[in-house]
Amino acid sequence: MSHPPTVSVVVCAYTMARWDLLGRALCSVRSQTRRALEVLLVVDHCPELLARAEELPGVRVFANVGAVGLSGARNTGVARARGDVVAFLDDDAAAAPDWLERLIRPYDDPHIAGVGGLVVAEWEGGKPAWFPQEFNWVVGCSYVGQPTVISAVRNPIGANMSFRRDAVLAVGGFSADVGRMGARPLGCEETELSIRVVRHDPASFIVLEPRSVVRHHVPGGRSRWGYFWRRCWAEGLSKAAVSRLTDPRSALSSERSYALRTLPRGVAHGMADAVRRGEPSGAARALAIGAGLSITAAGYAVGKSGQASLRHTTSQGEPA
Repeated sequence: MSHPPTVSVVVCAYTMARWDLLGRALCSVRSQTRRALEVLLVVDHCPELLARAEELPGVRVFANVGAVGLSGARNTGVARARGDVVAFLDDDAAAAPDWLERLIRPYDDPHIAGVGGLVVAEWEGGKPAWFPQEFNWVVGCSYVGQPTVISAVRNPIGANMSFRRDAVLAVGGFSADVGRMGARPLGCEETELSIRVVRHDPASFIVLEPRSVVRHHVPGGRSRWGYFWRRCWAEGLSKAAVSRLTDPRSALSSERSYALRTLPRGVAHGMADAVRRGEPSGAARALAIGAGLSITAAGYAVGKSGQASLRHTTSQGEPA
């Protein structure tokens, strides 16, 4: 009889500004119905945070020894982890008590290389009426269009994901050529890794288990139109980088049905709310969907043309 895999939980942090949220995240991990083998906190090049974090009980604390950014921090965590599976939780997210239990259960299937869960947005000050749920990925959360039951997916969302440690090591870890650096709204490192993991072992696959839930804090600065369009632009650039590192077909495999089915339905629902219910916010959501798609596509086109570099994209005044 095979034994359940052991699990290391990795939390990455880069700023003192999230200290209270970090404490909430770690407390949620300690309160799991399934205990982790260990909890690792990786501090991304912030000496003040590293010094303070070393006083935290029950946590193994490490400095990011890789490139500055989330990819380097996650690679440091994977290298130091001792579990069969490495589960990642964002420093501004809090896990439900059965998060880990549900996240790990699918690994009973030896062909599953990664499992992601549901990321619920906790809006500071409330969700803006104009913000379409189809674009919840802008704030790092689950969005309309994703599966609502356990299903195979191309990649999980970074705030709530896990991989077999051996699978990550076999492909060299997360790429430093993509991914978030501090408050800059880049991403797609989990997408690029997932593509390489499955390409390395074509018999493997990745699933989404929506019953494994975390709640992700969304600060007020991310509910503004300025953040929305900058994040959409950065997503386009990030997808272009993934297409260069892998191939366009894999990089955009999920986005095709999203753009051709999910977003048109969102526009139709928004306009229906505006016309039938007299809700101006419905029209605003429909316009935001159109604008978001256009900006993301433009970012992708610029990224593909080589006119922009992910690591030199400026984002002055980004909210943390």
